[in-house]
Amino acid sequence: MKNLAILGSTGSIGCNTLEVVEKFPERFCVKTIAAKQNIETMAEQIRRFSPEMAVVYDETLARSLRDLLPGGCDVDIRFGAEGYQAAASYDSVDMVVSAMVGAAGLLPTLAGIDAGKDIALANKETLVMAGEIVMTRAAQKGIRILPVDSEHSAIFQSFSGQRREDFHQIHLTASGGPFRNRPGADFADIRLEDALNHPTWQMGKKITIDSATLMNKGLEVIEAKFLFDVPQDCISVVIHPQSIVHSMVSYRDGSIIAQLGVPDMKGAIAYAISYPERLPLEQPLPDFSSIGALTFEAPDFKRFPCLKLAYQACEAGGTMPAVLNAANEIAVGAFLERCISFVQIPEMIQETMSGHEVVGQPELSDILAADKWARETALGQV
Repeated sequence: MKNLAILGSTGSIGCNTLEVVEKFPERFCVKTIAAKQNIETMAEQIRRFSPEMAVVYDETLARSLRDLLPGGCDVDIRFGAEGYQAAASYDSVDMVVSAMVGAAGLLPTLAGIDAGKDIALANKETLVMAGEIVMTRAAQKGIRILPVDSEHSAIFQSFSGQRREDFHQIHLTASGGPFRNRPGADFADIRLEDALNHPTWQMGKKITIDSATLMNKGLEVIEAKFLFDVPQDCISVVIHPQSIVHSMVSYRDGSIIAQLGVPDMKGAIAYAISYPERLPLEQPLPDFSSIGALTFEAPDFKRFPCLKLAYQACEAGGTMPAVLNAANEIAVGAFLERCISFVQIPEMIQETMSGHEVVGQPELSDILAADKWARETALGQV
């Protein structure tokens, strides 16, 4: 039996994780859950999985969550930053599923690492902001960080059984989003509803917008650099609209190993929380005869400047990736609130990055300060 903490339990990854847990009750037990404010869904999760601790954003939400629960329910309800870190470091937890959205996942994930918990990582921002710190602490604690993102899970699986000295390149695949074939001249007319209509994946709003701008793929480049300890110039992005090949790794003899599957996150989640076993999920296989062809193309950096900005932030290093991420979170939030247009997202990010003085080899305090500065700077442009 593996005891889990699920951070971001009401989001897409969290809900899919709980579906896997429910399918294998003899394998997994949910000890703690954490979310931001969706207390109705959280109350239902508490009734279904009986965690010992539940954490929400603030005290008001904590009281409201308690009111939704039946009398006699003895779950420990906490709130705020200390609550999230307590959920991640809970004594009986074996593995933390880190699926909170954005920079909010960094400190709880670090708390889990410091407490000696293995990490199933879906919160890519943790490594984008503080990749060197996170991976160093994990190595010192002797714990495993197992990827939940479908692309990084595919890379992890494609590395399995291979000699690292034979490695040549990582090939991150991307669907291209809803605007892959849209002329750049028409981007100014993109509506929020259009951007939220992803062609192949069902995800939360923030990551769906990131996929539409290709920022999600840029963040994944930075994540892959730290997760797999490879140079930036050994990571390429390739557009693959069918989303069947989840990513690939090539080797020095010209061989390429890929991981394929239907676009459903439960496969990557299950592999991370059950590694090295594979669970009988009864997932459908890709119907290759009906798909007909798997196609690939190069990304267009001109129409999708967010991807280029991510490469620039990765190359600059230090605190710049944290600034990129923070500015993107503010810009995407403003777009979701209809305060800015789609094309203003990369403009806000670039403007914020251009005003940042990079701190090389940053401490955690430097990263948090850069994150705060970038948010304030980006908010000033809304």
